[in-house]
Amino acid sequence: MLGHHYTRTFLETAVVSLNAGCNLELSYGMRNNVFMRIPQALAMGNITLQVNGREWGWEPGLRPPSTTEVLVSGSSQTLRARVRPLFYTRMRLGEFDPPAMNPYNALDMSVVQSPEHRNLSLEAAVKSFVLLKNVRGTLPLRAQDLSGKRLAVVGPFADNPRVLFGDYAPVPEPRYIYTPRKGLEMLVANVSFAAGCREPRCQRYSQAEVVAAAGAADVVVVCLGTG
Repeated sequence: MLGHHYTRTFLETAVVSLNAGCNLELSYGMRNNVFMRIPQALAMGNITLQVNGREWGWEPGLRPPSTTEVLVSGSSQTLRARVRPLFYTRMRLGEFDPPAMNPYNALDMSVVQSPEHRNLSLEAAVKSFVLLKNVRGTLPLRAQDLSGKRLAVVGPFADNPRVLFGDYAPVPEPRYIYTPRKGLEMLVANVSFAAGCREPRCQRYSQAEVVAAAGAADVVVVCLGTG
């Protein structure tokens, strides 16, 4: 909200977020995050935020309040209401039980990455693809149509497991990871590869590498994203 100029301080952001129902924060770090201002909001009066006698909210044409215009009042019920589902979820997960009583502690990677779970992950991946455009019916690429063809897979996402899984996701056993490059190399086509750059921001782009791979190919698969 700070980046969108909806609020001006971490304190305002914390109060607005809690009042809107948010109870988790993707923080800047343990020492510098928005919800660390909750005790300050409580000390000022409580969690409900009011500006000039009305609840803080965005109105077109209304300037954001200054820090001196921010008043915090209300009751701690708001904070308790936000915390309750967090602890309820942790209780259901058995986080407060002795380890021997928690069945989740017995789950190891042989269970998490079992064939059944990996097959379910594959099904979810296949069903979640979204085709935005298919000019001249280029897709799907059928294995039988690629026999003897030269296929180039290019881009920083073509063979980078870390960016494929994103943040807050464990990276599974390497033998279970199928990047676009690895998957396409299983086809009968002659596959060449050029990352062009090693990370999504592409600060060091090797144009010659990509041009060489794409120029010699009958089909080019470009793998890009925000990371």
